[in-house]
Parts: sequence; C-alpha cells; structure tokens
Amino acid sequence: MLLSETVTFGGSGLNRAAELRNDAAALARMLDDPTTRIMILWRGKPLFADAAQDRLLWLSQGHALLADAGDTRLFMGRDDAGAALFAADISRWRPDVREDEQGLFDTSAQTHPLLGEGPRFADLRMSMALLSPREAELAAMARGIVFWHQSHRFCSQCGVQSDPTHGGWQRICPSCGAHHFPRSDPVAIMLVTHGNSVLVGRAAQWPAGMFSLLAGYIEPGETIEGAVRREVYEESGVRIGAVEYLASQPWPFPSSLMIGCKAEAISTEISIDPNELEEALWITREDMAAAFAGQHPRLTPARQGAIAQFLLRNWLADRLD
Repeated sequence: MLLSETVTFGGSGLNRAAELRNDAAALARMLDDPTTRIMILWRGKPLFADAAQDRLLWLSQGHALLADAGDTRLFMGRDDAGAALFAADISRWRPDVREDEQGLFDTSAQTHPLLGEGPRFADLRMSMALLSPREAELAAMARGIVFWHQSHRFCSQCGVQSDPTHGGWQRICPSCGAHHFPRSDPVAIMLVTHGNSVLVGRAAQWPAGMFSLLAGYIEPGETIEGAVRREVYEESGVRIGAVEYLASQPWPFPSSLMIGCKAEAISTEISIDPNELEEALWITREDMAAAFAGQHPRLTPARQGAIAQFLLRNWLADRLD
C-alpha cells in the first residue's frame, strides 16, 4: 500500500461483495443471520460505543432501536470473517432535548434512551481519525449513501418518488423506470508550494487561526490540472505551473471525493477573492512545523483526519509518495 492510501477514509481492503446487492433473497438471509452487524446513523452521525468515540457500536437486526429505521438497510459488504455488514438510518427519531445544528464543528453528542448513557451519536468529523481504517471506511460509506437517499428521493426525470433497491445502492423510479446511482462530487485540493513555503487560506466561518489548503470543485468538462490552476488563481491570484496528483480521500460531508495535488506556483503575489477566503498566506516549513507543534503565535493547521493535514504533514516530512 502506498503512503497516499493511509489517509483517513483511504480504504481498508473491505470486501464490498457488490455481486450480492441485486440478490434480494441473499440480503434477506444475511439480515436474519445472528452474525450480521448493523451500523446505526442519526442525522448523519454514526453511533459510537462510548465517550471515547474511537469505535462504533454495531447492533443486530432484532434490536428495538431499528424500529425508527423502517425497512431500508444499506448492504456494505462482509468483514474479514465473512459476516455481513449493513447500515440503517434512524433520523426520524427525535431526542427529548432540542438539538440545534452545530455546523462544521459539531461537538454535541446525542444518547438514545434504549442504549443508556454510554453509546452516543456524534459528528464523524470530530472523531474520524480515532477510528480504525476499516470502521472509518464503513462510516464514510454509510454516511455518504444515507445522505444520497435523503437528498435524492425523487426521480430527476419525472419527479415521482423513487424506491431504494440493490441493497441501497440504487433508486428506481416506479413511473418512468429510470435508475439512479450514488454520486461523488470531485474536489481538487492543492498543496501549492514555492521554494520553502506553502500557500494556505482560511474561510471566515472557521475557528480563529485555522488555515488550510485551498480547494474547489472540478467543473464539467474540466481536467484535474485545469481545476487546480483555475481554483488557485480565482481564490488567491497565484498562478500555477506544474501539477502532480498525490492522493485522494472520500469526504462524505456530504458527497465529495477530495483529489489531492501538488502544484508549483509561478507567482507569489496574493490577491484574494473575499467571497471565497478571508485571508491567504505563504507559510514557511519552519512556521508550519511550529503550527503542528502548537507553538505558532497565530496559526493552527487543518483538522486531524482531513486530507489537508495529511498532505501538509507529509510535505513537512518530505514523504509525498
């Protein structure tokens, strides 16, 4: 495995058993199997086993909590021992206490009366780097597919509500017969360097002092390299020469595929687009190392688990392979 594949959500060799998705009888037998495990999500938050939030809590098909999930189960594959893995969404459950949206940095946790005070639903972004590679891959998969079902309930061709099928991996319109599939939106994220420095920026809504790599959606009819050059110039005014692919990361918040690239700047003057960035800076290796050590007077790096931090750490270590 290349170093690039060790990024959070980068994969664990999971057997997705895609050949079983269209076998309704096999899916039903697996759900009745006592070895089958089911991941639970609520409003996009996976169910963690306890306050440490470093492992998921898996339930069986007969658990009372699944009464709020309806009949739909997402088939995710088999574990290394051959046991089937599913996911279920119980977003229609309403906690007794009102829970407001927490945005990009949701530190809230919700407990369910059927589970006691230990297990809790929590934002995957806050604990993604604590999970094993296998559970991180499964949580990212489940969150992305659950969101797709929530946001694509109606046929885009005729407007009729579609039906989930193929173990949750398709929706079929009962009216016009159209088949709909989960989508991933490609996003370029750029490690822009010039000599000993890297270009970072921050959005206005981020915590004070947090800077990250520049990123932007790849547009239809555009290459990855073209998107890198366009996005960097639009956001910062910096011109880009050579572009090299480094690593990718599924980012289910809600449905992106982050495509990490190294880009060589051929200009250094910064002129930001205030609609995109609040500030952009050139940061030396020494200052970035201090930021990772928590010793920089004003700069903190991207959150742990994000591909931006992964790329920056390996740039500091000169290990971009």
